Amino acid sequence: MLRWLTAGESHGPELVAILEGLPAGVPVTLDGIREDLQRRKLGYGRGSRQKFEQDELNLSGGVVHGRSIGGPVALRIGNTEWPKWVEVMNPEPVELTERSRGRGAALTRPRPGHADLVGMQKYDFDEARPVLERASARETAARVALGAVARAFLEELGIRLISHTLSIGPVRVPEGTPLPRPSDLATVDEDPLRCFDPATSALMVAEVDDAKREGTPSAASSRCSPTGCRPGSAPTCTGTGASMRSSPRRSWASRRSRRSRWVTGSPPPRAAAPPPTTSSCRDRTESSGSATGRAAPRAA
Repeated sequence: MLRWLTAGESHGPELVAILEGLPAGVPVTLDGIREDLQRRKLGYGRGSRQKFEQDELNLSGGVVHGRSIGGPVALRIGNTEWPKWVEVMNPEPVELTERSRGRGAALTRPRPGHADLVGMQKYDFDEARPVLERASARETAARVALGAVARAFLEELGIRLISHTLSIGPVRVPEGTPLPRPSDLATVDEDPLRCFDPATSALMVAEVDDAKREGTPSAASSRCSPTGCRPGSAPTCTGTGASMRSSPRRSWASRRSRRSRWVTGSPPPRAAAPPPTTSSCRDRTESSGSATGRAAPRAA
């Protein structure tokens, strides 16, 4: 089962992310994760923060010489803007200097469509900063980094992923439009809104401009499509979480032969079903009683 956890605030010193359950032997590299973190900064209508904020990525555990070792994978993403927020976001109680009082001013106007108001009510805060520092787009950097590791695991199974934008506001990709495949990743990344259909992308850009000019939020939807999945390879899940079962104690290399059978089309051997039984409850009771040396109780 792959489980993940993140910690850290938007203007804090760093984001911390942990992925548990990854088998040993999966290739994990800093360059591969950095590539996805850089792709996270793409897109149309981004704020200025994406331009100057850098991600200082470090692997703190779970990977040795480019391979997972079966233990939890720990990632840290440092915030290069932290020196400007040391006083405002310091874990210790400190006095704000004149330089930091502006940044540390109480934020008492919740943003529409965000978690500000709900978080203030839930945790009884009189301002939104403790909420928005956590419920921030900055936190998604930790999720992207962990997602890059999980995708490396899927690629070992022969599974490839591609994601793209389906709709922004009322603008939606028409039905029957060809969908991208993993080989189209470069084309999707080149589009300002990661839409595979150029005509729809132009309409989406106009929709973003209108929403920005009017100051109104606009909903969007995207799609992630895997290829290379064999029947039964995806987890069966209910509720809001999905899990992929794996054994962190066993080396991934030791199971390559089994993986190759899945990829090449030969299904793994199926265990024989137990023979059907027609014994009654009374038969099983009498058998149990004789096995223990005691007389089985008779039914009335």
